[in-house]
Amino acid sequence: MRLSEFRRACISEFGEDYAPVLLRDHWLAALNGTANEAIERGVSPRRVWDALCVDLGVPVPRRHGRGLPDPRD
Repeated sequence: MRLSEFRRACISEFGEDYAPVLLRDHWLAALNGTANEAIERGVSPRRVWDALCVDLGVPVPRRHGRGLPDPRD
């Protein structure tokens, strides 16, 4: 997952207004920081996306990111 795909998936899943706030403020214990902090530290966008999905209860069928190809296919 590229960073641009990650951002598109976040906006698609959480909304254009809420996604930036979520990425900036929501603490991800699994990554010991926010999504933005994790990305800045070099954590892969896929790993950050997966941590967000688990933490926020995104249903499994949507965890590949809405409108993105399912990596399991």
